[in-house]
Amino acid sequence: MSNPAQVFSPPNTLRMKVGGGFGGIDASAIAKAEAALQAMSAQFGQWLDDEIVKLDAAQAAIRTEGLTPENGEYLYCRAHDLKGLGTTYQYPLVTRLAGSLCKLLDDASKRMAAPMPLVDAHVDAIKAVVRDKIQTDEHPTGRVLAEALESRVAEHMA
Repeated sequence: MSNPAQVFSPPNTLRMKVGGGFGGIDASAIAKAEAALQAMSAQFGQWLDDEIVKLDAAQAAIRTEGLTPENGEYLYCRAHDLKGLGTTYQYPLVTRLAGSLCKLLDDASKRMAAPMPLVDAHVDAIKAVVRDKIQTDEHPTGRVLAEALESRVAEHMA
């Protein structure tokens, strides 16, 4: 007795959901956005410096008051902002370092147990790479710094 197989193709609704049925992505809109970003790039240095001032203030508060839930949250938010903005501001190394710091501080219930020397090392590293204009981990110092901090965070998390 033979049982013939049936093959059926369900409709591809994903294409319609992402615009495939409506002409796809608007290349001119992307070009406009890139041009706008390029026009603002002259201000990136100042904006990054402003973020570093906030990060420095968070670190100073912790050194003065100790690590509290409030200033721990403030530090985490500053690191999270830098994680998102570093690459936009042409500092992907800042994104990587801030990402490592975020990983260390991400869980609010464990944040108070974060080793302060490791927190300080991250903050100081971010400030140093911006000060010395080390933008990527292609720079040997930047790579070694990022790898060392990430390794320490992994050890702490284990």
